[in-house]
Amino acid sequence: MSRSKSKRQEPSTPEPGVTGPAPEESAIPAPESPAEATAPSTQSAPSLSGGAPGAMLRVWFAAYRVEVLLFVVAFVVLSSFSSQRFLRQSAAPHFIYQAQSWLEGRLDVDPQVLPNLEDWACVRQMGGEKVRCEGRPLPDDRWFVSFPSFPAVAMLPFVALHGYQFNDTSFGVIVGALAVALFYSLLRFLAKEGETARTRDENVVLALTLAFGTLFFYCAIRGEVWFSAEVMGVALTCLYVRNALRAHRPGLAGVFFSMATLTRTPLFFAGLFFVLEALCPGPEPRLEQLKALGRNWKPAARKVGLFALGAAPLGLLAAGYNVYRFGRLSEFGHAFLFNNRVNVDIDRWGLFHWEYLGRNLEAAFLKWPSLSLAPLKLGYDPRGLTLLLTLPLLVFLLIPKLRPRLHWPLWLTVAVCALPGLFYQNTGYMQFGFRFSLDYTPYLLLLFAIGGWSLRQRVVLATLALGVLVNFWGAVAFRGYTELVRNW
Repeated sequence: MSRSKSKRQEPSTPEPGVTGPAPEESAIPAPESPAEATAPSTQSAPSLSGGAPGAMLRVWFAAYRVEVLLFVVAFVVLSSFSSQRFLRQSAAPHFIYQAQSWLEGRLDVDPQVLPNLEDWACVRQMGGEKVRCEGRPLPDDRWFVSFPSFPAVAMLPFVALHGYQFNDTSFGVIVGALAVALFYSLLRFLAKEGETARTRDENVVLALTLAFGTLFFYCAIRGEVWFSAEVMGVALTCLYVRNALRAHRPGLAGVFFSMATLTRTPLFFAGLFFVLEALCPGPEPRLEQLKALGRNWKPAARKVGLFALGAAPLGLLAAGYNVYRFGRLSEFGHAFLFNNRVNVDIDRWGLFHWEYLGRNLEAAFLKWPSLSLAPLKLGYDPRGLTLLLTLPLLVFLLIPKLRPRLHWPLWLTVAVCALPGLFYQNTGYMQFGFRFSLDYTPYLLLLFAIGGWSLRQRVVLATLALGVLVNFWGAVAFRGYTELVRNW
């Protein structure tokens, strides 16, 4: 919806830690905030003292009922589309094996229990140097998960209860439903802060668009190491952006930033969003704010320092773990993939190179569905599918009606997160669509939220419907590693 001169804000209640009055809507009264509910008064204090847990739960639900309902709806739909997968561990449960190894007191993974040899890192010592295993595995080879490890940390309590049998598929569905609720909460927060003019109903539609109108849909129903990380990355991105906005909670922003980075490495570059918010948090022209930093730079420097302190603990642990495993601070294991089809390219060009740009651009923008008439069949290329179909709202971002304060910070964050994937040795195969785009999909949807296009316009509604239809197709038609290995 286009922004008018008088800002329209979504009716909602101030959340904990957020100051400022909440706008009201006549049709739906604003729920009482937790802070107001717990403030001393002659009427509220006795009720809370008599049944504090139940009263606090009612107050919390009143404040966050939309988030709760979105979580429930997303969980029901995602688990239904997950179908029989929901009841079983996926065929690529790498994070479970990593977590169980930690619980057993070892930093590597026991090769005797590996469920497969797909995308595991194998390290061999030769002449005092760590090298990738070649040929047949040897008894002294060390095996590791070749992905950032935070998803294994998140699964750790559940693996402690269920061991190697823990179901990563249902866990991924729950995280996916939580990500939808968190994205709505982020949109609501932006509206409350005056960054968007979206109403509650519009924010609900945008949250459901993330759930069912993007590649998030099929990724959230599968489990598997590749898709589990993408979905958890979306959830952590929502938490990071909420705390990074205007750099108002730098320490927490740093914590969630490190969690996101240690889930999906490209999200490291999203740190630019916090830096931009710390340097230019106000509505004044950015050039003026940058000039003012020369006179008073300490507040911005303090926020960046707190952000770094928040990110440091997990970052240092991950760096030390990488050195222990692979001998390098920033190596998560893909240079040590065992007998992988990409090793030839890695040996020739490295993990990132301009040589890969063409095929990644093709996978992201130029791959279209195939149509067969005899028999009638609609097909897709597992190397990619154009974002113009899987995220058709993208066209409105190129012609926004408004360019508010967050326009350029969000676009720059999209750019720095997208570039590594475009120069990466792997397009994401096997996949439905260009799955690496899910790293910056939340930022793209935020750009639409601030861009001024009304959700009531027919062309916008048609585009939303197209996105849901295409991603519904992906959710039901994609055949990945689980199907190929277990024939589900």
